[in-house]
Amino acid sequence: MSAVSTARNVRTAIWTILAVLLATGVIWYAVVTANKPAPAAAPPAPDAQLIREDSHRVTNPAVEKAQLVEFLDFECESCRAAEPLVQELKQEYGDLITFVHRYFPLPGHANSGTAALAVEAAARQGRYEDMAAKLFETQLQWGEKQESQAVLFRTYAEDLGLDMTQYDTDVAAEETKERIRKDIADGKALGVTGTPTFFLDGKKLTLNSEAQFRQLLDEAAR
Repeated sequence: MSAVSTARNVRTAIWTILAVLLATGVIWYAVVTANKPAPAAAPPAPDAQLIREDSHRVTNPAVEKAQLVEFLDFECESCRAAEPLVQELKQEYGDLITFVHRYFPLPGHANSGTAALAVEAAARQGRYEDMAAKLFETQLQWGEKQESQAVLFRTYAEDLGLDMTQYDTDVAAEETKERIRKDIADGKALGVTGTPTFFLDGKKLTLNSEAQFRQLLDEAAR
């Protein structure tokens, strides 16, 4: 088998695994929410917006052709599996498409909300992408644990050289929590039920393959 064929098979296998993980995540989300009382944290969002002024834009094209919004959960295996491809697409299309991240911690993940707080606290010191990358890189170490990983996340913040007094203040701040709750409320109002969920120019995507994803971005970037 040629090297090209081998690489193609590997990519296909990764995408198949990603699809299965995403489907499993949606099913798990449905099971969990069906058996738990609805949390009071996220109020209805009649004014739901796909992108808000404070949403995290991780590319900044000089001439914007389109916007790709990803609702994500840092404890989600599907999000971690998708991250290398998303980073690759950012490099390829980031000069034409604005990539936007929004928080959507799922209730079945004990530390997804804590992770979002850590990332948002880092974002307030200009280190959103660094902390997000760190959590995805280390997810296998802390994911699926029931005990709080807040202390571990704090060590990541120290490793990034953040002002720890400010970090602690921001993690505990109601404003930080409300920032994440607003993302969740918007996501629910827009029909997000699992992660990662992508919207391209306002349209929720149903993705079947990497090739299809690239084709949609190609068309949007023209």
